[in-house]
Amino acid sequence: MPDYPQTHSQKSKPPRTGIFHRALVREFAGMGLPIFVILLGIIVLTQLIRLLGESVIGALAVDGVLALMGFTALNYLAVLLSLSLYLSVLLTLSRSYRDSEMVVWFSCGIGLTRWIGPVLGYALPVVGVIALLSLVLSPWALSKAEEFKHRLASRDDVSAATPGAFRESRHEDRVFFIENVQLGKNRVANIFVQSVQHGKTGTMVAKEGLQETAPNGDRFLVLLNGTRYEGTPGQYDFKIVEFERYAMRIEAAEAKQSTAPVQSLSTLYLLQHPSNLNLSELEWRVGLPLSALILTLLAIPLSFVNPRAGRSLSLITAVVIYMFYNNMISLTNSWVAQEKIGPVIGLLGIHALMLALVAVLFYHRMSGLSWRRLVR
Repeated sequence: MPDYPQTHSQKSKPPRTGIFHRALVREFAGMGLPIFVILLGIIVLTQLIRLLGESVIGALAVDGVLALMGFTALNYLAVLLSLSLYLSVLLTLSRSYRDSEMVVWFSCGIGLTRWIGPVLGYALPVVGVIALLSLVLSPWALSKAEEFKHRLASRDDVSAATPGAFRESRHEDRVFFIENVQLGKNRVANIFVQSVQHGKTGTMVAKEGLQETAPNGDRFLVLLNGTRYEGTPGQYDFKIVEFERYAMRIEAAEAKQSTAPVQSLSTLYLLQHPSNLNLSELEWRVGLPLSALILTLLAIPLSFVNPRAGRSLSLITAVVIYMFYNNMISLTNSWVAQEKIGPVIGLLGIHALMLALVAVLFYHRMSGLSWRRLVR
């Protein structure tokens, strides 16, 4: 007698967790990468415009633009990754609501709380990178940027001169114009120098010059085969002197002693010197990865979109909450620095409040759906 398979009434099982998990992580990453690239491009472009503006007015040497731009971009990476993480989860789940994919997942037994696992699987590696940037790499980049600025400010007038631009000396008694600088040969070409000596204005023009160092360590800019014009502007008593060699002493720039900003101090130094200002900066660094993780969880209930009503309201709400969260972190950090609140309250208060908001929004979204579909 043939055997027939026995049928049993079975409840529908939810889909395999691995497939669900991998599909979501792949979609989150596909959304987050272009968002991060766009944000990074905006930051690099704005910083490049600012640094080039400083270079044009002579406040920054041209050869320092790229280095300072790199250090600045590295400092912003933690914030950009946090924002990209938040937006990638928010926009991906919002699209799933809009295209009715969430209805399919809910019908398969995937409750709202089941989204926490895939979201954390995607977010935790990124949060680890944010913590590394915030605690180690960003302070290092800022300290290197400060050292680079200090080194540029300590250069002498000729070394700091920008080819093709007029530049005033630090003592405000000379104006330089150098068309070309040959660093390897220590020579300059097409030089214009205007100086004031003993109340008289002198102008020197030479096609070539070089830098020399005397045995006592003094440095000179030597003009070769040039002409000097000396006299009072507006009068006719000008003297014109042609010379084969004219040496001008290059005044060494005095290194200015400045206090390093607290943002450039290492995290270990902040822990070893727990002043109010140092604790405030430390809380900001610790708060960045914490806020990134909380915002990622917050994006799950905030991503709800009613297909009939559109998604503008939810996106506006999410942006407002993000701005409020970051502003409150900065505000509490300033209160810690001013000794208005304690360090523990400053660190845990706003993050605990946002975790409570996450729980409230999860409860609100889950109560609006069928409990049997959401929790199994």
